[in-house]
Amino acid sequence: MAADTPPETTPRAATATAVPAAPGGTTAATGTVVAAGTAAPSGNGTPTAPAPAGALKSDAIGFLDALAIGLNATSPAYSLAAVIGPLVALVGVHAPGVMLASFVPMLLIASAFHFLNRADPDCGTTFSWVTRALGPTAGWLGGWAIAMTGVLVVGSLADVAVGFGLLAVGADGLAGNSLVREALTVVLILLMSWLCVRGTEVSARFQNVLVLLQVLCLVVFAAVAVYRVYTGRGSLDAVRPAAGWLDPFGAGGPALTGGLLLGVFAYWGWESAVNLTEETKDPANAPGRAGIWSTVVLLATYVAVAFAVVAYAGTAYLAGRADAEEDVFAALAREVLGGWDWILLLAVATSALASTQTTIIPASRTALSMARRRALPAGFAHIDARRGTPSTSTWWVTATATVWYVVIHRISENALADSLTALSLLIAFYYALTGIACAVWYRRRLMRGPGPFLLLGAGPLVGSALLIWLLVESVADMADPENASSATAWFGLGAPLVIALFLAGAGVVLMLLRRAASGAFWRERPGVAPEAP
Repeated sequence: MAADTPPETTPRAATATAVPAAPGGTTAATGTVVAAGTAAPSGNGTPTAPAPAGALKSDAIGFLDALAIGLNATSPAYSLAAVIGPLVALVGVHAPGVMLASFVPMLLIASAFHFLNRADPDCGTTFSWVTRALGPTAGWLGGWAIAMTGVLVVGSLADVAVGFGLLAVGADGLAGNSLVREALTVVLILLMSWLCVRGTEVSARFQNVLVLLQVLCLVVFAAVAVYRVYTGRGSLDAVRPAAGWLDPFGAGGPALTGGLLLGVFAYWGWESAVNLTEETKDPANAPGRAGIWSTVVLLATYVAVAFAVVAYAGTAYLAGRADAEEDVFAALAREVLGGWDWILLLAVATSALASTQTTIIPASRTALSMARRRALPAGFAHIDARRGTPSTSTWWVTATATVWYVVIHRISENALADSLTALSLLIAFYYALTGIACAVWYRRRLMRGPGPFLLLGAGPLVGSALLIWLLVESVADMADPENASSATAWFGLGAPLVIALFLAGAGVVLMLLRRAASGAFWRERPGVAPEAP
């Protein structure tokens, strides 16, 4: 193998730190089930290849399925709708350039996911990899952060799917009824969770349809917007696109910082493809490649649509509606498409609907992986014997997310927006942790050539450094109550920061309680990837 290319990683079975076996025939180091079991049926009930008892169903999906799930987990249409107004308010016409700049740390971290997954294709991803490289405490906190992102965002996504779905069919009155919207949101969360438990193949087919529908609607919207700009038929303050819009530094340093925070949020979610590694064909390679390609496809989508939106609406229109968040797309749909506005409304609805389901995946698989290593009670490791899906952890995520949504929604719509803002801190934390873990795990290989040094060490560390910088900037920004959606102080701080600190504190307390109840997981010791031959 050439010295300037990353060496082949070693399968996790050959590199695991030896620890006592967990109950039920599962090795605590790897989570690999060794007991034989019965056949696991496919999504339509037809028996396929046998799966070990208590194991996720292997070879359930392929690369394209994983790619669709990775794309849908980011909720492209909804993410664009949520960030485009605030982003333009910060950086003006340079919004496409900031979306391009935000791609850089995401690509570097996606590369870290790819190479760590080749060494350890575990559905717990960050939890498992950070435990191996940095130790159990860091691993547990990384796993907790992933689980809590699902809890924070699932309800918000379902709420958006319901709202835009009702608008798309002309039921504006129901969309504005808080109680009806809340009830439908809870029903939708339960339905999406049921599909997750029903089978990974069923989920994949559903996601394939939604991603095609979503992208098609976005392409139609962007094409019509650009056409009307160049033909002079726009109804707003249209401006011709220019190559200079791709310069992320055009609006200055402080504006760039805030814009990058929004951009990172827009890209978040692609790693859902990697959480399905144990259920994907070619698990050591396909999920990681799907994650990387998800970020690339998102880059093209975000930059293209950002160009179209800014060109058609102009900066004043978008900046003036920055506080409207995703509702700005509802207004733009009417301006650009007229009576066909349902096309864009449908795009946002399907985007949020797809992401409601795919966001459950990382949280549930992470909880499963943590239970297999005895970092959580064994009950979370239960897998449906017929479907080969983690039913207990899925319903746990569902119940927690539903309760969180109902409670926060009853407080106020602004409190719901603040909880979503707190999400960025958790995202930056566990992404940065993963990048550091990659460099630490592969530290013996970094001097073997430019390829290993850049892809296994420098790249992930640069990505982590950028995310840590954004994390610090976010904390400083969220400390000011005036920057919160509610604009009111919680204990003297902004509501998003209080929510994030509460979840972090709860995680530390639960970790200490679990360690006191069962310290087996904390007997694991950090390791290192062996030097490649």
